[in-house]
Amino acid sequence: MTDNAPTTHHSDESVLPLPTAVLAEVDELDDWQEPEAFVGSVGRTMFDAPASRDNTVTVLLPADQVQQVPAQSIVRIISYPDSRTYLGIVVAGPFAEPDGLRADAPVVVTTTVRGGIFMPRYHGRVQVEILGEQLATGTLMPPRFRPLPNSPVFILSSSETADVLKIDGTLTLGVASGDEAMQVSIPADRKSVLPRHTGILGTTGGGKSTTVSRLIDQAAAQDYAVILLDTEGEYTALNEPTNDPVMLTALKRRGLEAHGVKNTYLYRLQGKETSNPQHPNVCDFTLSFASLSPFTVEEILDLPEAQKERFSRAYDTAKMLLRDLGVFPRRQGSRVDPDEDRQALELNEFETGYPRMQLDHILDVTQLFHAAMAKEPLDEVRLLSRDFARDKAKVIAKIEDAKSKTSHVLSWRGLLGRLWRLRRLAVFDQAGCAPLDCAGLLAPGRVSIFDLSDTDSPLLNNLVIADILRGTQRYQEDRYRIAERGGQPLTKVLIIIEEAHEFLSEERIAKMPNLFEQLSRIAKRGRKRWLGLVFVTQLPQHLPRQVLGLVNNFVLHKINDATTISRLKGSIAGIDEALWQRLPGLAPGQAIVSFTSMARPLMIAVDPAPSKLRMID
Repeated sequence: MTDNAPTTHHSDESVLPLPTAVLAEVDELDDWQEPEAFVGSVGRTMFDAPASRDNTVTVLLPADQVQQVPAQSIVRIISYPDSRTYLGIVVAGPFAEPDGLRADAPVVVTTTVRGGIFMPRYHGRVQVEILGEQLATGTLMPPRFRPLPNSPVFILSSSETADVLKIDGTLTLGVASGDEAMQVSIPADRKSVLPRHTGILGTTGGGKSTTVSRLIDQAAAQDYAVILLDTEGEYTALNEPTNDPVMLTALKRRGLEAHGVKNTYLYRLQGKETSNPQHPNVCDFTLSFASLSPFTVEEILDLPEAQKERFSRAYDTAKMLLRDLGVFPRRQGSRVDPDEDRQALELNEFETGYPRMQLDHILDVTQLFHAAMAKEPLDEVRLLSRDFARDKAKVIAKIEDAKSKTSHVLSWRGLLGRLWRLRRLAVFDQAGCAPLDCAGLLAPGRVSIFDLSDTDSPLLNNLVIADILRGTQRYQEDRYRIAERGGQPLTKVLIIIEEAHEFLSEERIAKMPNLFEQLSRIAKRGRKRWLGLVFVTQLPQHLPRQVLGLVNNFVLHKINDATTISRLKGSIAGIDEALWQRLPGLAPGQAIVSFTSMARPLMIAVDPAPSKLRMID
């Protein structure tokens, strides 16, 4: 029998039998082994199509490997046969596609909608964004070429992925979505991270409060001094462990325990209520009018131009009176205190007010100027401040000398009305109550919660925020100079502003440019002085570009508004389109995080809050 002789006979003479040589070649296929370079791979790169984009490649997966390559997986591509090594991240997919058919082929659609069980063989497809070309030394550099078609693709382990994404650190945010073994953290001990400022943005119910409470707990544990401006009273029970059943279940699943935040202090303005009167450390405080820049006061009061001029006149006159009467700089006989005299001369009124200036001093001067313009007897005006009432004759003489330089009684009357409205808030220089002690606020590991839930006044909230920002920044500047000279190490500070859109909306910044300049200076100087700001808002569309420009770290919870997302795209770099598309559909607790320490943004499941939040459903 020859090699080409048929092995069997068939009754149908029109069908030719297979030659024996062909069957022998098929038998030899049983011993085939894939090349060594492909062993352990989960897929292969595909040819580029006309719609292909730079820096991305399509990877095809066998059906049994589809579940091994979830979104955000890091893969290693070894280009074959040129042996270049690339690292990439899955930005789209995995998608399941039938072999040799379109997914919407009639045979697939018809059998499916009519309840058939037809299931063709299928494969997986993912889109991979190239992070860079990996050199033999492990260095990642921008790729000069693309991986060749049919190159093997390998999945990295969770630990290898963490190394590539640079998600190690001492402050844990949560776990990567799709890989609970991959913990996402940031380094709390690097100036290039939290002092570069953070935005926590998202709609109501998206999980911002959980993120904030976790951040507070972990930052305090890293010896940060945390200052929280709580406009709703939501965080006033952080000293207690959570009792929310959903949160307790989530904590158990993550192997975490409920606990309260240690070393918390609850601050309330004198005369205001707190939403948690049972807190063990409730502290009353008053604002110091002298700490506010006169330009900031003008902006917060929203004075028109004519009244700004009158306020400036009253402020300068009050300063001269304080000096003449020896209130500041103090005087012993004819000798002026040299340190206070130098302080008065070097004063920068764009950052702070005149020392020992009180609102009552300005009101007294304004009342006298108004009476002089209205041709009323000045000695019948009741002065509010003891300093001026004690030397009323000198005060009146100063007003008499200066009244010829001013006019328009109606402008003085309008200014007087606004100043009285500010005084009726009863928050400045209240007797029996001390101003804020920045040395205490900025103690390592201390959490200071300012409960502003009873103010019901954006004006008052803005005054408190402005006072705290100025005070902490000035104290931190002094500590920074001491640390530079080899003194005590600088305490790390984190200031969290809840409902930031009320304080920093585009409309408010347009009316309060000086206040924004103060904030901008704090943000720029804070990067070197361990002073980090965190802006939290459910209305990110109201934050102007100037504010977003100060922020380098972002935690984005669910945002539905397409216009807002489009606007954020112009301010936040590095988030790929696939993640932006997921933003409107994020579940509560999910977030897209982008920190300066991370190689690229990631979608994560934020760890549950171990401490009690007052206003969760």
